[in-house]
Amino acid sequence: MSPPTADQISVIAETYRLLGDPTRLRVLLACLEAPISVGAIAKTVDASPSLVSHHLRLLRAARLVRGTRKTRQIFYEAADDHIREMLVGMIEHIREDED
Repeated sequence: MSPPTADQISVIAETYRLLGDPTRLRVLLACLEAPISVGAIAKTVDASPSLVSHHLRLLRAARLVRGTRKTRQIFYEAADDHIREMLVGMIEHIREDED
């Protein structure tokens, strides 16, 4: 694997900066298993729908989530398996210390 370019390093750093907000991270984690609506995410993370929508806009701009419109609602999910694998890997890493 070749080292990342300066632009790629900037994107990676920005991605981790976005995930540094606990609520935003919980929003992204709520989107890992299956497509989920803003209202359901809000209940899951115990935040207002407007706050969740704000975080989703940022996550969507960073290509971490994607939304699919079904009738009048948009359902969000992780943008791809790389995002899911990264977060699951980090969770597993943290849990190693707890065993």
